[in-house]
Parts: sequence; structure tokens; C-alpha cells
Amino acid sequence: MLTVLDLVGTFVFALSGAFKGVRNQLDWLGIAVLAVLTGVGGGLIRDVLLGDTPPAVFRDERFFLACLAGAVAVIVAARPIAARWNRVMVADALGLGLFAALGALKGAQAGLGPLGVVMMGSLTAVGGGVIRDVLVGERPAVLDRGFYATAAVIGSVLLVGLDALGAEVPVQIGVAAVATSALRFRAMLTSMHLPRPSPPDASL
Repeated sequence: MLTVLDLVGTFVFALSGAFKGVRNQLDWLGIAVLAVLTGVGGGLIRDVLLGDTPPAVFRDERFFLACLAGAVAVIVAARPIAARWNRVMVADALGLGLFAALGALKGAQAGLGPLGVVMMGSLTAVGGGVIRDVLVGERPAVLDRGFYATAAVIGSVLLVGLDALGAEVPVQIGVAAVATSALRFRAMLTSMHLPRPSPPDASL
């Protein structure tokens, strides 16, 4: 079941990457590349850092196929998908929660300390989006988008706490994923974000 959800999350993330390619007027290959890197980039970074090679995405090609399916869907039906973008964003929030939880769990199972576990969860959730934005010359959205990376960090911290309390793995994943997704939903509805300092006076 987790693999199915992981594939669905990969597909949804790939959709966002493919749309970014369309908006930047890339050709079909460029769109496919962005879709793949957005869909599996976070997990790829995580596995390399953990020394889990070859990374999972190369051992199970269904993840690449899910990304390519997202790219094809956008190329063929960009307008209908854009018209339902709110639904895509809901799925994206669910994928964010699942990726953060699974990434943190993998870090915990690899024996990392609390900070390492939180980093693995956060990287898994937002790494692909960072790669996507850098490739098209934009400031990564996770640096200023309402509670996107922050939600992943909080969800990963929750998993660390539950693991320390001896909670069962399904409970750890469920609570961390739901909390992350719920925070992202709240941010989408209310424009919630962390405080932003005022820019310094130009005369200083």
C-alpha cells in the first residue's frame, strides 16, 4: 500500500515539474526531464546521502514510469489539468506528507540522529522541487512558499518523537504524514507562513 501511495505522490510531483517546463517553454524532452527530477529528485538525494545505492528509483522503474506518465499527461492535457489545479495541489499536499514521513523513517532506520532524520524527511519531500526551480533559473519555491518546507520539517520532527516513544512504524508514518499534509492544507487556505523580517533601511 505504501508503494502505491509513493507512486501516486511521485506522479503528482512530476505533474508540477512538467507544468513548470510548459510555463518555461521547454520542449518535450525538457518537460520530461523536469518531471522526472521533480518526482524522484528528493528520494534520489536521500538514498545517495544514506549510501543506499543504487537508489531505490533505479531498482524500481515504476517510479520513472510514474514521472513519465505525469509528463505525458501535461503534454497531452495541460489545459484540463490546469483547470483542476486545486485538486492537483491537494494531492501535492498529500504527497508532501507521505514523502516527508517515508524519508524520515528511512533516515531513522539507517541509524541517523534526530537532526539527520529530520533532514532526510525534509530533503525527500522538497528536494525534487528545489532541483526543478534551479534548473529553470528561479528561486526555489520552498524558500518563500507558505509552510511547504516548514510542514515537512515539522512532520519529520513528529516522527522522531514518536520513534523515541517506541510507537509502531505505521503510527509513526500516519501521524507524520497527516500532520505534514494538514499544515500544508492550512497554509493553502490561509496563506500561513513563518514570520518574515523587514528589509534593512536602505540608508544603513
